[in-house]
Amino acid sequence: MRLLAVLFALMLPLAAMAADKLTGEQINQAFTGNTVSGRYTGGGFFTEYHDPDGRALGNNGWQENRDACWITKGDAVCYYYGPPEDRTTHCFTVELTERLYILRNVGDRRINAVATIELANPRNHTDGGKPWYCDGLISRGPQLPMSRRVAAR
Repeated sequence: MRLLAVLFALMLPLAAMAADKLTGEQINQAFTGNTVSGRYTGGGFFTEYHDPDGRALGNNGWQENRDACWITKGDAVCYYYGPPEDRTTHCFTVELTERLYILRNVGDRRINAVATIELANPRNHTDGGKPWYCDGLISRGPQLPMSRRVAAR
């Protein structure tokens, strides 16, 4: 709860803070093998462990992740939630202030969330022993961000 209060208090003056846009390689280095936790600008808390194998384990703010995957594409991080027939895609550029990561929608550049990075997997996010579906579609994801289209096979 303390993290939520701090994030909320820090979200308001974000526009005045200097932020550096990260490259895809910098995003990959920061996120791989670590837990990204934060708050969406519209409300809701998320926490996801970015497994090096491409799985995004944890909670996306609305539900426990299932078949959730992540990858860097260009200078953005993209998330793919759900099986191919119901997959949603969300891509963000990432900016770093002194302490916070700002995730902006690739399409409209609006701030989607503010996050911090916790080293490794301190919240012990797992797949619950269930099979996870991170398939080859990740590398051929939709061209438009925030799309519900399933990539062509």
